[in-house]
Amino acid sequence: MTVAVTDIVDTARYPLHDPGGAGWVRAVESVRAELRDSGCSVLRDFVAAEHREALRAECASIADRAYYEEQTVNVYNTAPDDALPEWHPARRTTLRGNAFVAREDIPAEHLIHRLYTDELFQRFLADCLERPRIHPLEDPLAGLVVNIVNPGKEHPWHFDTNEFAVSMLTQQPRSGGVFEYCPHIRSAESENFADVAEVITGGGRDRVRELPLRPGDLQLFHGRYALHRVSAVAGEVARHSAIFAYSDRPGVVGSAERTRQLFGRVTAAHGTTARTDDLLD
Repeated sequence: MTVAVTDIVDTARYPLHDPGGAGWVRAVESVRAELRDSGCSVLRDFVAAEHREALRAECASIADRAYYEEQTVNVYNTAPDDALPEWHPARRTTLRGNAFVAREDIPAEHLIHRLYTDELFQRFLADCLERPRIHPLEDPLAGLVVNIVNPGKEHPWHFDTNEFAVSMLTQQPRSGGVFEYCPHIRSAESENFADVAEVITGGGRDRVRELPLRPGDLQLFHGRYALHRVSAVAGEVARHSAIFAYSDRPGVVGSAERTRQLFGRVTAAHGTTARTDDLLD
């Protein structure tokens, strides 16, 4: 029997079944306050306890479908530019060892896929993000992904191309794999290269926040302006997380260049997407 989306979620804490009700409003107002303060909010135990093992097992069962190719990248995922000064953060590179399972490889019956496409879930997220509506990406690869960080690998410092990100840890490693971020380190008006350079070279620890996450926690994050990473995973268990990609506009797909970098392939749907600012990445 198919489980309803409202049964997947702990509706006692997050009443998706009652849009606009008192519990809905309390949850939304809490998320909005945290996003304004630090650009990050975590809805603890968003997935009901009885479904968390299925959540883990489903994502683990498709981990071998991920595209694995270690790449040397900088925080902006831009091409090398020797004309920049030596101290510039775009000159510092590291190895990106995480991998992604594409949306077309995630079965429609999986819990994360059903959440991603559910209208009540989308309406709740839009309220939390103070938007009239959000739209699932029409990108057949990047709309919904499972991010895999295997033991010994990391997802290094970077910025997101989207203004907001929605994600959920589905499998926790034994050690390491910590989400770290620097809220508001840049803005649409200022790259703030000096502070970014300080953090990625190991300084500026007063700017860095560590965020403990558990499977089933839902994270909303303004990753466009916050430098962030997942530290190296230790032990024998990989870190898995679902990334739910939405946009303010319908019909959005990723650029062919970025798609090929992440998934090793493109589809006929991929072209270029208009940007909302002039930041590097």
